Amino acid sequence: MITVETVADLRHTISRWRKAGERVALVPTMGNLHEGHLDLVRKARSLADRVVVSIFVNPLQFGEGEDFATYPRTLIDDSDKLSAVATDLLFTPQVAEMYARPQQEQTRVEVPGLSDLFCGASRPGHFVGVATVVCKLFNMVQPDLALFGEKDFQQLLVIRQMVQDLSIPVTIHGLPTVREVDGLARSSRNGYLSDTERTIAPALYRQLQQTVVGIKRGKHDYAALERQAINRLESEGFTPDYYAIRRAADLAEPGADDTSLVILAAAYLGKARLIDNIQLTIE
Repeated sequence: MITVETVADLRHTISRWRKAGERVALVPTMGNLHEGHLDLVRKARSLADRVVVSIFVNPLQFGEGEDFATYPRTLIDDSDKLSAVATDLLFTPQVAEMYARPQQEQTRVEVPGLSDLFCGASRPGHFVGVATVVCKLFNMVQPDLALFGEKDFQQLLVIRQMVQDLSIPVTIHGLPTVREVDGLARSSRNGYLSDTERTIAPALYRQLQQTVVGIKRGKHDYAALERQAINRLESEGFTPDYYAIRRAADLAEPGADDTSLVILAAAYLGKARLIDNIQLTIE
């Protein structure tokens, strides 16, 4: 595995692959890698000749008071994990390499509408930071395809919309959420949970499953289902941020004829903000 820190070195290596006619896949990450990230790399390995993984804790997507300074940085361990799953190139830029000018002067990419809902409403500017850094990585790597986890469902939609709107020639692949045995979605922020909180945390996924059961049994008063879910989560010890049943294609409120849905949830448990979702089709 090659490790580079500069765009010049990144492009030099990729240009050799391009000349050989090889397809390139990109897996963007912020590091502190878990099995969900490694699944993305394995899938990328099956779809492309070369796999690039980026590790960059992006300051542009963190708001005031969020955990940018304390976000886990585990580069040595991450590098070992990526080498073990046959990553070809690891790109680990510094902030100055990604943002040569002061952040307040940085050109930004915004996907209106989708970026303002749910996590975007709770974390103003978050998806502008995500779209900007992913757009920059796409320009730097120029991959044929890029892979993202469906756990961050809203993020995946934002990136797909950005690619469509800006005519970026990259195919986006979303992969199913990787879970612990008890159902908790794997996340770099799960490490913030205390032992007691860790035993409570799977209740978020169980609540999503219960809502799916209700819908499939014919309960289509979605607002009532959302209120019930929030009440149950609060009784379990969560502080819900949002719980919403939406149309999977665009996160709009579903109409009577909409059959492809997603249930989105975010809730605080101690210091950790957990997010999760389930997609379903109404028969």
